[in-house]
Amino acid sequence: MDQLAHGENSPAKILYRSIQNNRVHSAYLLTGSGDLPWMTALGFARALVCERSDGSVCDACNACHRSRATDADAGVAAAEIILDGKGKRGPTYRHIGDHPDLFWVERGPDDTRISILQARDLQNALRLGANEGGRSVAVIAGAEWMTNNAQNALLRLLEEPPPQTTLVLAASRASAIIATIRSRSVRVRFPADSDAGLRASDALESVAQIVDTLDHLGSQSVGDLLDFAEQYRGGRAVAAESVTELIDVSAQWLCEEVKELVAEGEEPATQALDAHHSLQQLRRDLISRNANPQMVAERLLLGLRDVVAAGAIRSARVA
Repeated sequence: MDQLAHGENSPAKILYRSIQNNRVHSAYLLTGSGDLPWMTALGFARALVCERSDGSVCDACNACHRSRATDADAGVAAAEIILDGKGKRGPTYRHIGDHPDLFWVERGPDDTRISILQARDLQNALRLGANEGGRSVAVIAGAEWMTNNAQNALLRLLEEPPPQTTLVLAASRASAIIATIRSRSVRVRFPADSDAGLRASDALESVAQIVDTLDHLGSQSVGDLLDFAEQYRGGRAVAAESVTELIDVSAQWLCEEVKELVAEGEEPATQALDAHHSLQQLRRDLISRNANPQMVAERLLLGLRDVVAAGAIRSARVA
């Protein structure tokens, strides 16, 4: 589980430590773009049944051998069992490797959503308890595609979780998961993939909207930015999650702009470096001080607008 152990500041370090400290929760919600959330969820599930119990996948014990996604004898990728949300052409869930206590749920190739049947079948399987006397773990990849009925079915499982059972949801965004599940889950949020860049063709629509606003800060009035910040009003849990995305995207946007200057042989201005510090302070205010999400968004946007106006960021995209 290298992706869990890599870097002291890695969001997935929360998962590593929960195993190490024997404080594993009944539910986790991993969110972020790209493959990292579900890949980390897979590694976490395998680590939870590893006989070393130190947050790693030793690949030597019997449990690790059984949870491998490869044919141990041939050394090649094992054929994945195709899922079917209706349970007609294939099962509604499959095991990770051939480990009887590790479960994997995702959309079938012909399905548009993860169905309530999949949620109910998984719930029934988990309530039977672990076959090998240890922990049962289920991963739902692409959890944002669950129907509301499927999510409500899982909620019943989380309200009275069976002992030694862990559910790991991997989703592109937390807002797609109902609040009652989010409130019962340990949240692990992965930042945007800096290697792909914010303008990757597969970027989330919400990310693209934020980037477009930031790219044109120099041509937007205070009123324009205040209007944009109004989308962050409403229920605090949902609004705070959206503002967290705004902070993450803005921090990466700022880094990319500074890197462009450095690549051109220029030193980043003090205002740009101070702005990055201010973004982290806004994050702390949002989380620790329960600051109003809309006001945090307003302060962020107006602060970055001042940085652009001061010439600390010189982007060709700014009008």
